[in-house]
Amino acid sequence: MPAQAHQTRVPGEAWHDALWHSSPPGSIYDYIKVASFSIGPDGLIDQWSLRAQELFGLSADRTVGRDPVEAFMPPELRDGGHRKVAEILDGNEWTGLVPFRIPGGDGRHGVAEIYVMPTETETAERAALCVVVDVRALRRIESDLAASQAIFGQSPFGFLLFGTDLTVRRANRRFATVFGGTAEEHRGRTVHDYLAPHEADRMTDALRRVLETGVSVTDLQITGAAPGSREHRHWSINLYRVHGGTGRPIGVAGLGTDVTRRHLAAREAAGVRRNLALLNEAGHRIGNSLDLETTARELLDVTVPGFCDLAAVDLYQGLLLGDDDRPARPQGPGVPTLPDQGAARVPSAELRRVAFSSAVSDAPLWGPLVAVGEVHRYPAASPAALALRTARPRLIEGGGPEDLVQSTLVVPMVAHDTVVGLAQFSRTKGSEPFGERDRAVAVELAARAAVCIDNARLYRREHERALILQRSLLPPGDPEAAGLDIACRYLPGNAATEVGGDWFDVIELPGHRTALVVGDVMGRGLRAAVAMGELRTAVRTLALLDLEPAEVLTALDEVARGLGARGGTSPSRARGGAEDLAEVYLATCVYAVYDPVTRRCTIANAGHMPPVLVENGEPALMLEVPPGMPLGVGGEPFEEVEVELPEGALLALYTDGLVESRDHPLEEGLRGLREALADPVRPLEDVCDHVLATLDTRHGEDDIALLMARVQGLPREAVGDWQLPREARSVGRARELARTQLPAWGLEDLLDTTELLVSELVTNALRYGQGEIRMRLLLDRTLVCEVWDANLAQPRRRRARDTDEGGRGLQLVGLLSAGWGTRRTHRGKTVWFELPLPGVAAEPASELSAEELLKLYG
Repeated sequence: MPAQAHQTRVPGEAWHDALWHSSPPGSIYDYIKVASFSIGPDGLIDQWSLRAQELFGLSADRTVGRDPVEAFMPPELRDGGHRKVAEILDGNEWTGLVPFRIPGGDGRHGVAEIYVMPTETETAERAALCVVVDVRALRRIESDLAASQAIFGQSPFGFLLFGTDLTVRRANRRFATVFGGTAEEHRGRTVHDYLAPHEADRMTDALRRVLETGVSVTDLQITGAAPGSREHRHWSINLYRVHGGTGRPIGVAGLGTDVTRRHLAAREAAGVRRNLALLNEAGHRIGNSLDLETTARELLDVTVPGFCDLAAVDLYQGLLLGDDDRPARPQGPGVPTLPDQGAARVPSAELRRVAFSSAVSDAPLWGPLVAVGEVHRYPAASPAALALRTARPRLIEGGGPEDLVQSTLVVPMVAHDTVVGLAQFSRTKGSEPFGERDRAVAVELAARAAVCIDNARLYRREHERALILQRSLLPPGDPEAAGLDIACRYLPGNAATEVGGDWFDVIELPGHRTALVVGDVMGRGLRAAVAMGELRTAVRTLALLDLEPAEVLTALDEVARGLGARGGTSPSRARGGAEDLAEVYLATCVYAVYDPVTRRCTIANAGHMPPVLVENGEPALMLEVPPGMPLGVGGEPFEEVEVELPEGALLALYTDGLVESRDHPLEEGLRGLREALADPVRPLEDVCDHVLATLDTRHGEDDIALLMARVQGLPREAVGDWQLPREARSVGRARELARTQLPAWGLEDLLDTTELLVSELVTNALRYGQGEIRMRLLLDRTLVCEVWDANLAQPRRRRARDTDEGGRGLQLVGLLSAGWGTRRTHRGKTVWFELPLPGVAAEPASELSAEELLKLYG
C-alpha cells in the first residue's frame, strides 16, 4: 500500500507543479485584460482589483464604499442601473454591456462587458462578484483573429507556423494540398518529414537562426519533391520570427512559394545567354589560324568546359593529305535520314583524331579509345558513321553504370555542302543532359569550325602549290658565275602567312658576264607566286637579248602592266589613281650586270631595297642607286649606275622581308644588315648564315630572298684583247693571234675551230661593219671570242641559196660553236661565239662531218 500510495502521489505532484507554475507573459489574459470587483449586501463596492483600477482609471480608495452606478454610469442611465443592481442582489445573474467613462478626464465613454454572479457573505447576506472585460479589446482580438484566419487559411501560398521547438504548430490548407492530408495532420511534424536530409538540415539551420537572432530570411531556395511525386520542385521560403503580446518570441512563421516555373524560365534564359555568349566567343576565337589542327583545337577551347565536359574532333585523312575526294557529300535538305542498306554495310572512311579536350580526368568519349593523331574508322552501323553519311547530328544517351559519360552529341562538320569531319561533345554524369537547344548550338559551333577548317584546307592547298611554284622557279642548287663566288638563301614565310612573290636569279650573259636579279611582287598567295613566275621568265628572256639594265626594267615594267591589263585593268587606267593601282601587279626589282673582265657592275633599280657593298677594311654601305618606281606603275624612266668592284668586295641583294618587321622600323633593319656584313672575309656561306641569324629572321612575317656575290674577277692571263685595223690583212692577223693565244692556255684541241670562226667574225666586221675592229678572247669555264665594230646594225643568220656567194658564215658559226649571238654597245655592236673546253660535253655541232661542211659552200 505505501508503494501504491507513492505511485499515485508522484503524478499528483506533477499535476500540482504544472497547475501552480507561473504562466509566462503573453497569455490571452494579457490581451483581454480581465478586471474584477465585488459588491456587498449594501450595494456598495467592497473589493476593487488592480486590473479594475487600470481599466477604469480609479484607485481602490476612490471606489471602495461607493455606489458603482453612481461612480461609473452617466446620469441618464443611473435609474436603470440601480434596478439591475437590485435584481442581482436578489440572486439573479446578469451579463451585459455597461458604458463607463474612460480615464483621463476628457469625457470619453467606453463600453465594458460585465458578468455579474450572485454570492453570499459569511452571514448569508446577498452580494455579487463582477467580472469586467473591455469590449474594445475583445473587438480588436476578434478582428485580428479574423484577419489572421483570412491570411493564414485563404493564402494561395504554403504557410507554416513553427513553435520554439521547431515543430509545426499550424499549417494552412494550401500547404496541406501540396503535401497531402488535412492541415491538422501536420501538427507536430518537422521539416525532415518533407525534405531530403541535406535540404532539411539547411531549413532547420535557417529556422534556428531566425528564432535566435530575429533576423528574417527571404528567398531561401529549397528543392525537393511532393509526396508520391518524382517531379523536382523549387520553393522560395521566407522566414520571420513571431512574437507574443509582450514581445516574447513564440515561434517562426514560414511562407513558401513554388517558383519551379520561374526557376525553369531563369535557367532557360541563362542557357540562352550562355549559348549566345558561347557563339559570340566562338566567332572571336575560332578561325584565327589558317591551320587545320589549330582550328580544331580552337573549337575545343571554346566548348570545354563551357558547353560540355569532353570533346574531340576527327577530320578525314584525305582532307589532311590534300585529297579533295571525301566520301560524304550531302546535298542539303534532301539527304535521307538513314542510309540505304548498301551504304550501311560500308564503314566510314579513314579519319584522324586531330584534337581532344577533357575537363574530367580519365573520362573517355563514347566509342573506342582513339589517341590524338591516330587514324581510325567508325563501324558501319555506329552513330558516328551514320552521322557522317547523312550529315545529321546524333544524340547518344546514357551508358553503363560504370561509364562517366551520360550524354554525347555526334555532330558532322559540314562546310559548303561537304562533310570535312566529325565533332563529338560529351557530358558526364552530374551534368545536365543535352537538349534540343544544345543540339542546335552544337551544330552551329561545328558548322563554324567546319567553314574555318575548309578555308584552312583551301589555304593550305594554295600555299603548298604557290610554294612549289615559287621554289621551282628559283635557281637550282648553287648558281655559278664567271668571276663571282655566289651564295643565296630563300626562306618562305611560316604556315600562318601566305606565300609571297619574292624571287632571285643568276643569269649567265655573253662574255662571261653575269646578271644578278632580286625582285618582290607586292601581295601574297598563289596569284603573287604566278606573277612572280611570269616576271622572272620575262627577266630571263630580256637578259638573253643582252639589253642594258635600265632597258630591261623598262621592258619589264610593260610586262607587269600587261599582267594587270589582262586581269581587267589597262595600263592607262593604272595611271589614273590609287584605286586603279590596286588592280595592277606591282613589283620591285633590282637588276645588276657584272663584267668580270673590267670588274664593273651596272645596276638599275625599280623601287627595291638598295644593294649593299662591302669592301675589305671598309664599313658596309648602301649603294646610291636611283630607286625608280615599282614595276607596273609606268610613266617614269629608269636610271642605271656603274660601280667598280674591287677584288674581294662583297655585293648583297635582298628583299624587304630580311630587314622589315612589325617589331622594328625599316631603318633599324637596314642598320642591322650593314652591321652583320661588317666582316666579309669569312666564307660566303657563313656570311649568309650569320646575316640570317643576326637579323632574327624567324619572325616569318614575309618571304626572304638573299643573294650575295664576292668579286673574284678574271685574271689578266685569262683575257686576250686586241685592236685590229680596218683592212683585209686583219683576218689573217686574227687567226695568228688565236694560234698564239690558245696553246698558251693549253687549248690546242680548239685551235682549228677557233681559227675558222674568228675568220668568219672578223670578215663580217670588215664587210658589214664600221670603224676599227676589236677582238677579245676570254677563258673561264668556256672559251669566248668577241669581235667589236662601230656599226649598230646587227647581223642575222639566214639560209643561203645555192647561187649565193655569201651568207654562210653565221651558219658555220652556229654549227661549230656551242652558242653565238650579238649585242649592242654604246659605240656599236659585238658579235660573239662560245666553245666548250676540252673534256666538257659539246653540242652535236662539233661532230659536223666534212660532207655537211661542204654542203654549206655548194
